[in-house]
Amino acid sequence: MVHEETHSETGQAADPASGSSEATYVEGVDRADAADVVAVLALAEEAARVDGASPLSEQTRLELRHGAPGTRELLLRRADGTVAGYAHLDLSDPHDGPSGELVVAPADRGRGDGRKLVGALWEEARHRDATGRLRVWAHGKQPAAEHLAAEFGFTAFRELWQMRRATDLAVPETPPPPGVTIRTFVPGRDDEAWLAINAKAFAHHPEQGAWTLDDLRRRIAEPWFDPAGFFLAEDASGRLVGFHWTKVHPATADEGALGEVYVVGVDPAAQGGGLGKVLTAVGLRHLAQTEADGGPLAEVLLYVDADNEAAVSVYTRLGFRVHTVDVMYRKQED
Repeated sequence: MVHEETHSETGQAADPASGSSEATYVEGVDRADAADVVAVLALAEEAARVDGASPLSEQTRLELRHGAPGTRELLLRRADGTVAGYAHLDLSDPHDGPSGELVVAPADRGRGDGRKLVGALWEEARHRDATGRLRVWAHGKQPAAEHLAAEFGFTAFRELWQMRRATDLAVPETPPPPGVTIRTFVPGRDDEAWLAINAKAFAHHPEQGAWTLDDLRRRIAEPWFDPAGFFLAEDASGRLVGFHWTKVHPATADEGALGEVYVVGVDPAAQGGGLGKVLTAVGLRHLAQTEADGGPLAEVLLYVDADNEAAVSVYTRLGFRVHTVDVMYRKQED
């Protein structure tokens, strides 16, 4: 959900030829062109600096840049055609229905454009999906986003916590279960096997478990990818039974480089033996020894659903504390 002050209704004109500096209109496309992609990403970075949380997820950024079936891009344009806001609609989940994210440029807020984008996103979802429902992420749990969600009849139903810990905190030494060895990922060789175990480990979590080979390879092609920080656990037969993929975020103008517990997964058949804790510890020790932008990483972050009490308990014991909260809202057509 967009972060926007909602006290003003100015700038509602939908006619791009109106000539008003505040007039905006929404354009829907299946894929944004290269110039608009650059503009949206720059807009998102500016919003992140102002709001303290990125308005767009990694998945949305990848789909914006590379295109993806079952997605729709909504561009909020000023009268001169430049981009003042953006919404992404993902129609690929038949179980939970469409989902979206959106953002308005900080300089253009307070004119009602957030309402315009939310309204356009809702109409687009209703037009393209027979379920008559929509889920929308609000990153950072901003009061203005809560206000806008309530105005449109959305209700909050999911919280995603970003938790952080200092890298100099002790990590427990935990040996792997008998017969299990840990090595690093080999691109091109381990792709299919990793996708299979990822699907098993996250069968209950379609955002992660439904990854395709294209999803994996797009991330392997990203500048941040480092196979030395992608750990695989094998049993005595050489079968993958778990993994911990770490990530390093480069420094920004506001903070230094950060490590991330990107994703940890264990084959359900191998759960209950402490392998998840072993893999988490291996990744944390690796990140504590990693340098980026000329120095060691000071902090590590991860994302976890607030209602996943078992995972939250494990991470809390490891020294993680809640840093920011993302909220997902949903609306069901009457």
